[in-house]
Amino acid sequence: MTEAPEIQLPRLSREQLLWIVGSLLLAGWLIWLLAPVLTPFMISALLAYMADPTVTRLERWMRRDVAVSLVFVLVLALTLLTLLLIVPVLVRETTDLFSRLPAYFEQLQQRLLPWAEQHLGWDLDPAAFDAARLREILEENFANLAAAGRATWAYVSESGGRFVIWITGLILVPLVTFYLMRDWHKMLDVLRDILPRNLEPTVVDLVHDCDEALGGFLRGQLLVMLSLGVIYAIGLWLVGLNNGIAIGMIAGLVSFVPYLGAITGVLLAGTTAIIQNFEFWFLVSIAIVFTVGQLIESFLLTPKLVGDRIGLHPVLVVFTVLAGGQLFGFIGVLLALPVAAAGTVLVRFFYRGY
Repeated sequence: MTEAPEIQLPRLSREQLLWIVGSLLLAGWLIWLLAPVLTPFMISALLAYMADPTVTRLERWMRRDVAVSLVFVLVLALTLLTLLLIVPVLVRETTDLFSRLPAYFEQLQQRLLPWAEQHLGWDLDPAAFDAARLREILEENFANLAAAGRATWAYVSESGGRFVIWITGLILVPLVTFYLMRDWHKMLDVLRDILPRNLEPTVVDLVHDCDEALGGFLRGQLLVMLSLGVIYAIGLWLVGLNNGIAIGMIAGLVSFVPYLGAITGVLLAGTTAIIQNFEFWFLVSIAIVFTVGQLIESFLLTPKLVGDRIGLHPVLVVFTVLAGGQLFGFIGVLLALPVAAAGTVLVRFFYRGY
């Protein structure tokens, strides 16, 4: 990431520092207290934040309300198109993939174990690769998952208040997102006006640094994940791999952790390929798909779209998301990276200033 220019800011007094820390603690406590109610608003705020640069660029040629309406309609149309065309294919392929896993495992046992013993000299115990046991585990987990889903729906629907909150939240997200997109800059101006005058330059510069770090990371990482998913899915489909679209999209969507997407995809695709067509060149073609995907990500997608925006090690990114979910539930997952970005910027600021 390009190093931000040195910011000449006044030293904070003890009272100013206590005011900032106290405000952050109060905000955290209120978020924890109101998490169930705040969730749709936080989702809307995140969506509006990610869409604001596009709306701002469109303002050069049209009024902001027209630009917001255009972006909103396009996003809504893409979402509906995805739900109607892409999601059913992914659900069908993913369901088919998991339903075939026991059979794949059994065929893998029949093909791979003799090959490993003959060519590598490994003496593997077939009992350790019990396909029947794998089938029992999968069926048991699918049954538990279905039961949990039914129990959750019953819990929500039987409680009138919870059901109303759930439906209201579902309706609120697009509605609140639209109004936040329209009035985003006005709200920022209001927040700036209520800041104490002696703190305004410091807070504005810190928020600007947080926006530079977080905004680019979120938008860029989302594009990287979707791009990799499409690249893997098309590549695996072209080489003729069964369930290639589902495997490719799964690999792309878990690629927010470096190399995890490629490793997951190689394991799933490799297992499927060995069962489907245990030929050397078929395996090589699949390896080429993931190699090309990794090269495109490393030399094109990540440098251009993400860079080193947030300044966090990938392990810390994963830890931050998991810790946020553990402490505050789903809203904690949404706020994990913004808080981490703000914390990183604050640490750099205090390091420069003190």
